[in-house]
Amino acid sequence: MLDIRWKLLWLGLAAIFTSLIIWAATDVITALLSFCTMLLLYLGSHLYWLHTLLKWFKKPELSTMPVGSGVWEEVFSAIYYAKRRNSRSQAQISSALDRFRHAASALPDGVVLLNGSDQIEWCNPTAEEQLGLSLSHDTGQPITYLVRLSDFIQYLQRQDYSEPLKLKSWHASGVTLEIQLVPFGSNQKLLISRDISQMEKLETMRRDFIANVSHELRTPLTVVGGFLETLIDMEGAVPESTRTYFAMMQEQTGRMRRLIEDLLTLSQLENSLASPQESEIELDTLMNMLLHEGISLSHGKHDITIESIEPGLYLKGTAEELHSAFSNLVSNAVRYTPEHGKIQLKLYTRGTEVLFSVQDTGIGIGVEHIDRLTERFYRVDRSRSRETGGTGLGLSIVKHILTRHQGRLVITSEIGKGSTFTAAFPQSRLVRRPTEANTH
Repeated sequence: MLDIRWKLLWLGLAAIFTSLIIWAATDVITALLSFCTMLLLYLGSHLYWLHTLLKWFKKPELSTMPVGSGVWEEVFSAIYYAKRRNSRSQAQISSALDRFRHAASALPDGVVLLNGSDQIEWCNPTAEEQLGLSLSHDTGQPITYLVRLSDFIQYLQRQDYSEPLKLKSWHASGVTLEIQLVPFGSNQKLLISRDISQMEKLETMRRDFIANVSHELRTPLTVVGGFLETLIDMEGAVPESTRTYFAMMQEQTGRMRRLIEDLLTLSQLENSLASPQESEIELDTLMNMLLHEGISLSHGKHDITIESIEPGLYLKGTAEELHSAFSNLVSNAVRYTPEHGKIQLKLYTRGTEVLFSVQDTGIGIGVEHIDRLTERFYRVDRSRSRETGGTGLGLSIVKHILTRHQGRLVITSEIGKGSTFTAAFPQSRLVRRPTEANTH
């Protein structure tokens, strides 16, 4: 098949050659008229095939593709093969899309596709059931028009989707959903919903069991501890040969009592649905209280200091809970810092947060352990935890208290150099009040 350009060249040369023959046989005018007539016929042929092509483009079906002649045969042939390739590609894409939709429809989790304006583009049947959506009616609607819970709207707007959101279903009783947003593409989002009702029920049963067992064990342990203390204090009641055993029993009873108290504290924090009763806590007083507690617990074995803080600072929160959380961090630093080590308490602001940190020169913690430190009963070194009297629940309690105050726990550590435990709160919880020193 000749190149189109060569065909046009040969046609042009043939027209010129024919005109020259006519000129030789007749005259110049007749030759020019003949040449113009051939050009008009050629142009008319192109106009006809162009019209045919435009007519076909209105309904481009392969079965009705014109055949053409001359140059247009190649044009139509090229369009035919391009159209056939495009049809195959479209069929493959359509098949892949159908397979994706069937697979997404079969997922046990709800899936909603949101565009850059948070409007629904598609959702699977599970999402329709869990979120009360309808693909046929709600496509193009903003998701916030249909899921109007304030927690969900705040989660959608804050742009931080690293942690999922738990929601009680607004149209199905007893159903708890976990919502996770996954950004992708050009400002699009994939909303994934999961029914975690059964997991929540099991978690509630676990918490109730621990709380009930702790309550049942606390009374007998208190009685046993009281008897042991009485026997040890009574002269002649315990022979000297067995006094050591009684002291060991008292120590282990005390450890069990501390464990029970921590379990009850953790259970109360987990089961408390109401917001904490908050007040404004004077930070200068709290920091000095923590300093004295640390010194008392250390028995002079550590260098514990407090960085001077700005007077007149208050933190909104529950005084008892925050004191418990901060005290836990201080006691951990004392327990895991060798003698003559340094511990520094610090309160400062950075960016949009107010931070309380406890920095020590202790033994340090391996990177592989840091993410698990707030798990219940997780210990880096079990033997050392028993020696220091730890229950393995302290940091879990700290995490729950901070979460109740919109805070978070940040841990940095290096083996052999020490650790820093930081409680970070939004600066909206910080209150500044004028003091006498500031008013003069």
